[in-house]
Amino acid sequence: MSLSIVTALVRNLITVPAAVLRSRAAKDAEVLALRHENAVLRRQIARVRYEPADRIWLAALSRLVPRDRWRQVFAVTPTTLLRWHRQLVMRKWTFTQRRRPGRPSTASTVKQLILRLARENHTWGHRRIQGELARLGYLIAPSTVWQVLHDAGIDPAPQRSGPTWHQFLNAQAHGIIAADSLHLDCAVTLKRLYALVFIEHGTRRLHLAGVTPHPTAQWTVQQARNLAMALGCRMDSLRYLIRDRDTKYTHSFDAVFEADDVKILLSPPRAPRANAICERVVGTLRREVLDRMLIYNEAHAVAVLTEYIRHYNGHRPHQSRQQLPPDSDGPPAPAAVTDLQAHRIRRRPILGGLVNEYRHAA
Repeated sequence: MSLSIVTALVRNLITVPAAVLRSRAAKDAEVLALRHENAVLRRQIARVRYEPADRIWLAALSRLVPRDRWRQVFAVTPTTLLRWHRQLVMRKWTFTQRRRPGRPSTASTVKQLILRLARENHTWGHRRIQGELARLGYLIAPSTVWQVLHDAGIDPAPQRSGPTWHQFLNAQAHGIIAADSLHLDCAVTLKRLYALVFIEHGTRRLHLAGVTPHPTAQWTVQQARNLAMALGCRMDSLRYLIRDRDTKYTHSFDAVFEADDVKILLSPPRAPRANAICERVVGTLRREVLDRMLIYNEAHAVAVLTEYIRHYNGHRPHQSRQQLPPDSDGPPAPAAVTDLQAHRIRRRPILGGLVNEYRHAA
């Protein structure tokens, strides 16, 4: 209780012995005077405002006054007095000291881990996720896992969609090779040329199959044969070939790869993300080479692309390979050179300085 409530209660309790010691006639007269004053005040005030100490005091006195006399003695209804008494009892028997906390909420880190497991494993239901959490040391009920997934809007495992192209390509990267073609225009004759390129997903190694002004089906099949011979034993590690639905890719083209147990995957129409890695390397060829120099003829196009692809495979760093080039087998040895004045950095121009390579001077 606050200090004001305690003070008011003490003041009222002190007046009780004085009232008991008075004579009966004096007390009856005082009670009559107080009743009359109470009646006068009721006629003047529409609603009486009681402080908490007043409510406690009246509720305590109500236990000493007969129930049928409440309406004449007190300025409130019997229902109000009973409610005040219930509140007084509730304050006394709150059991605040012995009350224990309820069920703790799930930690945010555990919720994030549940959502991560659901996103990375689209076939796992809430019980499978709960088992994995138990193995990791997070003991949590399956119903809690279900509730977390439900609140995040994640459907049960059988109702989720299958793996996306991004998930599929990452899982099968080391066994995928992709094909695509790009066009380039000669500077003088404005003759359009077509280049066929292949890229290995696992290593990001780029291959130029050929350049021609007329990409017929027979020419495409021959370039596929040349690529299969150039790859040699590496064809055994390939499992899928991703290509679009261009008519130049015939059954004979597919048969070249199917002979080495390579399955052909057709990208959906107007879905460049299904062949995103090959589409991106085509964009790299345009941004770094073809859009920055003039191509004169077919031989010049082959020479330019061959030189750049040599740089692309042997030197150019790739974010997906921890900044390693495609032909690198392991992480580069850390350079011990710290004084650039004593150890010079040498530049090696590629394509006349269009692209540069940098190495430590011998």
